[in-house]
Amino acid sequence: MARWQPGTRERLQATALQLFASRGYDQTTVAEIAAAAEVTERTFFRHFADKREVLFAGQDDFLGMFTGPIETAPAETAPFDLVRLALEASGAFFPDDRRPWSRGRQEIIDAHPALGERELGKLATLKGRLGEVFRERGIPEPAATMAAETAVTVFHLSFAQWIAADEDRSFRAIARERLDALTSLVHPAH
Repeated sequence: MARWQPGTRERLQATALQLFASRGYDQTTVAEIAAAAEVTERTFFRHFADKREVLFAGQDDFLGMFTGPIETAPAETAPFDLVRLALEASGAFFPDDRRPWSRGRQEIIDAHPALGERELGKLATLKGRLGEVFRERGIPEPAATMAAETAVTVFHLSFAQWIAADEDRSFRAIARERLDALTSLVHPAH
């Protein structure tokens, strides 16, 4: 796999994360981020609405990572298999070389309640959008909502494990493990 090469947007994100970690999120200004990344504030604002967005950019891509595989799956695909497809595809959004950045990002979010609320809102948006996609495929309630809730729960648990300090497995491997555990819970071997 090719090594991730940062462009201006990614350089701003990496610089901001470093400053948030060393100076504190609240103490870091957009002007400081731009200066440290060797760009103008105007360039910063071409990429992000504010410093919060450095941590939350890419929401549409994030949603599409889950919904795309569901929308393009064959019509007869069972809801749980759709969840599995979405989680399998999500591994592309979390390559191993992004793990250190994701760990640092989560530390900043965990340290600031308002950012934590924003993160929860992102997951709620994902759950709502997945529910819509499942219903659009003709999956009735409550199965559509349960499938959406399942996908978000498994994603959240997988992500938390993927960024754990001692973890080195791929996101996909962890997501598969979590889905297999859920399958064993729902359909225990006799």
